[in-house]
This record gives sequence, C-alpha cells and structure tokens, in this order.
Amino acid sequence: MEGMNAESTSRARELSHAELARFPKVELHRHLEGTFELNSLFAMSQRNGLDLPSTFEDFKREVQFPKDSEPDFLTFLSKFRNNWYRSLDDVREITYESIKSFAADGLHYIEVRFSPEHFAIHNNFDRREITRLVIDAGNEGAREADVQLRYLITFNRSKQTEEEMLALYRELRDLDIPEIVGIDLAGDEINYPPELFQRFFKTVRDDGRFGTTIHAGEVTHAQQVWEALTLLGADRIGHGTSAIEDEKLQERLASTGVALEQCITSNRQTGSWTDEEHHPFGVLYRRGVNVTLNSDDPTIQDSDLTDDYAKAVRYFGLTVDDLVQINERTIDSAFLSDEEKRRLKSTYTKALEKFKQRA
Repeated sequence: MEGMNAESTSRARELSHAELARFPKVELHRHLEGTFELNSLFAMSQRNGLDLPSTFEDFKREVQFPKDSEPDFLTFLSKFRNNWYRSLDDVREITYESIKSFAADGLHYIEVRFSPEHFAIHNNFDRREITRLVIDAGNEGAREADVQLRYLITFNRSKQTEEEMLALYRELRDLDIPEIVGIDLAGDEINYPPELFQRFFKTVRDDGRFGTTIHAGEVTHAQQVWEALTLLGADRIGHGTSAIEDEKLQERLASTGVALEQCITSNRQTGSWTDEEHHPFGVLYRRGVNVTLNSDDPTIQDSDLTDDYAKAVRYFGLTVDDLVQINERTIDSAFLSDEEKRRLKSTYTKALEKFKQRA
C-alpha cells in the first residue's frame, strides 16, 4: 500500500474525533460481552426485570466503569454480567444490534471474540446452538454495517478446566463454521498459567484449523509471554504490556512478527498499566514490535476504539502513515489465509482512499 502524501502524514494530530472515527480500522481484540449496544441492553434489562436502575442514565452509571475514576480491577470485572438473557431471542437481538453499531467506530475488519459459556451458563442453553446463533446474528449485523467480520472462541482459564475446554472445543470444531478462525485463552493469568493448558493447545495446533491468541503479560511479568509462545505456541498475544520489560522478548516478537493486541484504555482501568501517556505501545512500535490497537471492552469502559486511536496519536506522536502501517500489520496478523489477506488489503486500500478524499 502506498504511503500518504507529506501533508496528510502530519495531520493525525489535527483530526477531530469525528474524523478519526471515520478512519478505517482493523481490530483483533474486542470481546462481544464487553461491547453491547447500550440502548438495547437497557431495554433488555427492563424487559427481563433485572435488578438494575429503571432510568437510562442511572443504568449507564451502574453497568459501565466510571470513565474518569481511579483504576480498579475488581470494579472493572464487576461490570460483566451473564444473566441478561432470558431467551435465545435476547442473545440474537443483543448480538445483532451490537455488531451493527461497529460501523460508528470506523471498523473495516474485526475479529470479535466471545465465550459461548457466557451466553449459555445462566439458562444452560446448548453451547452449540448459542454459537450458531451468535454467528448468524453477528453476520446479519455486519452486513448492515458493511463490516468484514470473523470470530474467535474464548475459553476462560479460571472458569473451565482443561478437560471442559477440550470437550467444548471438539463440539464447536465439529460444527465446521468457517467464520470461526481462532481460539482465545482469557481469564486469571496469575493463578492459571500457560503450563496448565498445554494439552488443549496442542490439540488445537494439531488440528491446524484455528489461530491462537493468549491473554498474557497483562497483569503478569514478561516470562508469561515467553511461556505463551513456547509452551502453547501462541500466534498472537492478548495485551502483552509486560513485554516492555524484556528486550530479548521484544527482539523475538519483532523478528517473528507475532502481534501484541494492545488496549490502552482498558489497561488503565484494570490497573495493568495506569500511565496512559507512557503506555508501552509507543516504545514497542518504534522498536519494530508488531503492536496492534484494540478496544477490548468498549461498552464496559465507556469508550470506543477511536478513543484509543486518539490517545495513540496524542501520546506517541503517531502520524496518519503510522496508523496505516499499524493497520497493514494488523491485517498481516489476522487469522485469514494469504488470499483472504490480499483481498482484505485491497478493500482496506479503497476504504482509505475514501477517507483521504473526505479528510
């Protein structure tokens, strides 16, 4: 992809939030459970009689992390609920409305991740049916939003044993849904280190059908990133902020192109990296590490992906050319075939040209 001209290169700092929202973006780390469309969620809460405020503003304050408050990991986690749903129609509606709203964030391509357990556990819905339903509803929303979409299945290391993961994985694998392209390991990094899930990820690697991404080095030291790479064979790393502590790890990441899926706003709110202005993203990018910009849980965070782009431009002096390069590398790190990546780069170039004409 050709670079932008010198005049436009220097303009990233001058772009308004609305203009930056239109910048075409590729995202690899967003949890569906943390990105629900808020009006639809409020309507569902009222319809299902949940013990939550009956006015929208009070509801919003209750379900979102206080935007300007001090970091607090437990407060952040408390905002995730799995009892929203009373029917499969509830799951379908919130998925469709949420993914349809992705267009407002300038998303061109996204790999959104979700846990079938999250949607199923309160009502003991069939996990296979939930998976099909989420993907069908998400595909419909993506068509309306004109967003290219693939899915990762999240397994939670603190809520599922390795045996339970393997059983569910085999059930979902056998559904043979082509839009599922990756497997994500999330949850408590500290008490459930990578070594506990070697058999699970060997099974995934041996199947050869899915990319793998491991939450590591978010609230643990860089050693856990090494373990995710060497013990689990991770293709990408979720967060990986602690890579800034280890120059040899940075060299390994830069030489192999393994992407770090970084999330500036999320990291501040959870307390994993509270100083946004000195978040590792900027230094790692300048050192040639393949860092990607992501939103993580924008509804919970009361933010969007554009906010993280604005912060990256402001704090790290990124130009529009930098943003383009980051998105090109993000495409290279997507869990797609080489031909699919080629087509995605072509459509991304066209979207970028439209943005330049309006900027």
